[in-house]
Amino acid sequence: MGGLSESTGAVWEHLRRLPVWLAPALLTLAVTLTGLGSAQLWRDELATWSAASRSPGDLARLAGTIDAATGPYYLLMHIWTTVFGDSTIAIRAPAVLAMTVAAGLLAVLGARLVDRRTGLLAGLLFAVLPSTSRYGQEARPYALATALAVLATLLLVTALRRPGWVRWAGYAAAVAALGLTHLIALTLLAAHALLVLVTWWRGPAAAGVAAAGTDTTPGDDTTPNHGSAGRDRRTWRWVVAVIPVALLTGTLLLKARTQQSRQLNWVGLARLDDLSALPGGVAQSSVVGGLLVGVAALGAARLGRRALLPASAVLLPVLLLFAAGTVVPLWVARYLVFVVPFACLLAGAALAAVAAPATVVVVVLAALLGLPDQAALRRTHEWPRNAPVDYAGAAHVIGAGQRPGDAVVYSPRHSWLFLDLGIEYHLGDPPRDVLVTEDEVRRGDLWAAECPQPAQCLAGTSRVWLVVAGRHAEPLADVPGVKGDALRADFTLAQVWQRPGLTVALLTSRPGR
Repeated sequence: MGGLSESTGAVWEHLRRLPVWLAPALLTLAVTLTGLGSAQLWRDELATWSAASRSPGDLARLAGTIDAATGPYYLLMHIWTTVFGDSTIAIRAPAVLAMTVAAGLLAVLGARLVDRRTGLLAGLLFAVLPSTSRYGQEARPYALATALAVLATLLLVTALRRPGWVRWAGYAAAVAALGLTHLIALTLLAAHALLVLVTWWRGPAAAGVAAAGTDTTPGDDTTPNHGSAGRDRRTWRWVVAVIPVALLTGTLLLKARTQQSRQLNWVGLARLDDLSALPGGVAQSSVVGGLLVGVAALGAARLGRRALLPASAVLLPVLLLFAAGTVVPLWVARYLVFVVPFACLLAGAALAAVAAPATVVVVVLAALLGLPDQAALRRTHEWPRNAPVDYAGAAHVIGAGQRPGDAVVYSPRHSWLFLDLGIEYHLGDPPRDVLVTEDEVRRGDLWAAECPQPAQCLAGTSRVWLVVAGRHAEPLADVPGVKGDALRADFTLAQVWQRPGLTVALLTSRPGR
């Protein structure tokens, strides 16, 4: 045991000499790069690919129709894919970089608020969480929002300690970017407002953001009884910094509100049991989420007033979204991923209070407990994990048997599975989408418009590839509505292939048609 303590102590001594952000950032980069291209793009990522493939003008039309809240992120991804391409690895790389930055910034924030050891442990714990891999390997805005949430909070602490318009301008820019990336992440401003309010009322020391050695200096505005003018300036500068953010994101919020019925029609109202499931949801592992909450609670108790910022950065966004979600369908666990770093900061404070060997055990335990979920999310990003959708397999079937003049039909078309996007992404040059009268780009939508009279649109087609969601022994018989009637009237089933989550069928025209 003594040998373990000595070796662990040597490791910590080596880490102490490095920049505090380096080890968490490198570990996060290594973990998120592992198996980056293993899982197929899932439905949400296919929407990102579809949007990023459009021109800025087409993106503006899309934002005006259904996806205004994600529009700025789509524009960023349009620029990225124009430069780096749209392979699975390329389209996920920005999320990898964002999570890497988030881990490094978290370590710096922990060192500023508490001490170096806390920041280092918080960053290392964050790196091994399944959620860091899950959203660090997804072409969606959650990783970027997480990095911006930590950056904005770090800049706020810096501005409160060393007020100056340049620092406040940096804070305003970070918060504006956060809102443009993920509107719900602006609930973090409630924690920031609380911190500013306590700083104004009692001083930075009482708010837990005073630099070491400055909380008791007579005449310094960091004390609760001196420098009220300095505290007033901090408060007003925060208000001034937030006003342009409100103006910039307010229009986006109002537009997104009008699109809610389409964008979130799959979300139900929040219930109390959703709160108990949240740790597992945001950590992407129930057992790791429970461990994180338990250790974070110990850290909050240890920090006392210094827990104000990280604790409120976890609790207030959760409570605000839950309260709103009981009235309006908004409650989705992944929307709160940006609070995870602050829970890790609290947990890092608890771990920093124990001996180095025990600290290593807890971090390693969190990593080991999350291994099954880490492996599962590298197989598929779908939920539940045992229900993958094999777009690539279906596309391979069609590509292997495709002939000139073939057509393709999807059932259902207007589905969040995005069957057409999945086949188009993996096949590149799919058969003619015979029922489309106006594609999704021209419509400014995520779905194309289909022919109201399918029989007429199918006329002259001899072979049709039918792609159906789910497993069907008789896929032709299971296509509903006039589309199914037209297919059954003029085509017979030649062959069926089953792939996870999908059924592919080849239809041939009836003799004498």
